[in-house]
Amino acid sequence: MNRSLPNVILGNWAAKAPVAGAASEEVGVHQEIDAHGVAEALTLANKVVIIPGYGLAVAKAEAAVANLAATLRENGVTVKFAFHPVAGRMPGQLNVLLAEAGVPYDIMEEMDEVNPDIHENDVALVIGANDTINSAAVDDPNSIIAGMPVIEVWKAKQVFVVKRTMGATGYAGADNPVFYKPNTHMLLGHGKKVADDLNTAVAAIYGK
Repeated sequence: MNRSLPNVILGNWAAKAPVAGAASEEVGVHQEIDAHGVAEALTLANKVVIIPGYGLAVAKAEAAVANLAATLRENGVTVKFAFHPVAGRMPGQLNVLLAEAGVPYDIMEEMDEVNPDIHENDVALVIGANDTINSAAVDDPNSIIAGMPVIEVWKAKQVFVVKRTMGATGYAGADNPVFYKPNTHMLLGHGKKVADDLNTAVAAIYGK
């Protein structure tokens, strides 16, 4: 077997998805940004939500991301983490990883807690998540993941997605329209290196 929980759940969802129509194949042009640009947005924000995915665990970026959140909070930024129920290889994996790295449990929230107010966040920082933030689940009734609950990151004022490359899709194999929205910028690269670069850039802005 050796299949992760997301693989099983998302695979089952895809198998049960409606097939009456064709999913939208419109592909936009994505925007890219560097670590300094994201760091500027983070340090100027009042409220930031960080959305980790399984890619964060694979990249072993939890300590760097925990440090980034701590630095922002020390400088007056309100930071929360948003967790999807099937992010990681088992329920709670990312919560535990980040808690062990120093993230307080009281700034960790589940998808249902975050979604109603996500539009109030100045920045949504996505690290290693794909299907769990895919707007096609909400907007495209013919998508293979139509109707699947997702974290609605695209409603934040600015969205930054840390992803190794633009080529890879999530478990469900669906393209993600969030990557092409006008308020989204892609920060491409290995998750751990990108998180380290963000820490360096944020510290430089704060003069540390």
